[in-house]
Amino acid sequence: MLSRNRSQSGFTLIEAVMVIVITGIIGVLAAGFVRPLEGYFDTLNRADLSDTADTALRRMARDIRLALPNSVRINISGNSRYLDFLATTGGGRYRAALDAGAGDILDFIAADTSFDVLGPPVTIAAGDQIVVSNLDDPGADAYEGNTLSTHVRRAASVTGTVANVSITSTNPLPHESPAQRFQIVHEQVRYLCDLTTGRLIRYAGFPIAPPAAEVPVGGSNALLASGVTACSFTYAPGSAQRSGLVTISLTLSNNSDPLDNVTLLHQVHVQNVP
Repeated sequence: MLSRNRSQSGFTLIEAVMVIVITGIIGVLAAGFVRPLEGYFDTLNRADLSDTADTALRRMARDIRLALPNSVRINISGNSRYLDFLATTGGGRYRAALDAGAGDILDFIAADTSFDVLGPPVTIAAGDQIVVSNLDDPGADAYEGNTLSTHVRRAASVTGTVANVSITSTNPLPHESPAQRFQIVHEQVRYLCDLTTGRLIRYAGFPIAPPAAEVPVGGSNALLASGVTACSFTYAPGSAQRSGLVTISLTLSNNSDPLDNVTLLHQVHVQNVP
């Protein structure tokens, strides 16, 4: 006769209920923990986006404050936004009149290849150019070059720290500066905001030319921000060309979550007194 005292295996009803209850408690606790964790990482992502956008805008602001008066240009082409300007490294005042019959003045009647600096000496690097009275007018536009008599930009022919500036010139400069100012132009800078690729790029060191809606050829470039979903550049020259205002708006998004984005607005004053 078979024995009926075999060991039994499996769960009792009480054990099953206890498992369900414990699993529910763990689920509630996990849900309560996940949401704050998601919020924490969302905050980190937004902080990273804000930091990237702020760094890019501050870099642009530092550059734009050094722009040659009346040299800021804005161009738009399709999904691309362009901001150009001529970057200066310094400047000073030129001698406009003789001092007791002595001194080297900057002559605007005839071609002149040198002039005295009034005040501290200026530092000129290889490739720098001298600009007097850039007015953003035909014949007085620094982007046009230095090959014709009406162009205001002249190549510096002597580098170093100098109290007398030498320039390459076969024609007189077209306009005097009301305050006898001159600026030292180092290069043209272009910021390109490409919404197709989502990138903000700084270009520099390419040949100076009238700004156009295109990617510069030559020079160097540096990526300032990626994940750009919106951007705008606007420029108000200001009353009587004395000052201008550049407004930059930049929106960055997280690639993994396009709805997670930040938008920063920055305004930069530029001097337009020639």
